[in-house]
Amino acid sequence: QVLPARLRQRTAALQQTTMALAGPGSAIDPGLLTLLASACRGRQRLAMRYRDRGGTESARLIEPYQLVTVGYRWYLMAFDAGRDDWRTFRVDRISEPSVTGRFAPREPPDAAEFIGSAVTTAPYRYHARVLLHAPAAMLAGQVTPSTGILTELGEYQCELRTGSDSLDSMTVQLLVLGVEFTVLEPPELIERVREVAGRLNRAAAPADPGGPTPAGQAPGQG
Repeated sequence: QVLPARLRQRTAALQQTTMALAGPGSAIDPGLLTLLASACRGRQRLAMRYRDRGGTESARLIEPYQLVTVGYRWYLMAFDAGRDDWRTFRVDRISEPSVTGRFAPREPPDAAEFIGSAVTTAPYRYHARVLLHAPAAMLAGQVTPSTGILTELGEYQCELRTGSDSLDSMTVQLLVLGVEFTVLEPPELIERVREVAGRLNRAAAPADPGGPTPAGQAPGQG
């Protein structure tokens, strides 16, 4: 409704000629994305409803700054007037947005870093920092923006920041990278990696010649 007629026609055409296939992410209404993008560009304050991870809905008054796509999902970085702080909102959990006026620009945080941290670590029970003994460029294809943040530390090392509710899931994630690594934190992940390393070492140990004899077979037979 706030767009010129020419742009309204383009938005309508986009809505009528696109479809969403089933996938890991929820389908996003193109009209919602258009409204949010317009509000970011025009410094328009929005009132909206938002559903959190637990399914609880709340009314929010926000100052939207940046839309970011991460994997299959869209996120909005905005200043939440009610919380008096910056927040990240998943776009598929936003409903009933409406423009309530304009706002004076603030100095925003870096959108990529802010949303990257919110997506990869903040929602989870365990937050991990891991030193990977390989260049970030080598691992960029395996560590997506929705699973972790890579920071180059030199020609042959980088740091991975990631999060999960499961220590076993993070351990597997590190093992499948196929490079040497050192867990810096948290202590719980360090201990779990040690436990898994012990099990793997025992599983790969050669058979003991003096071990138990199979049932029904005398020593020396076979």
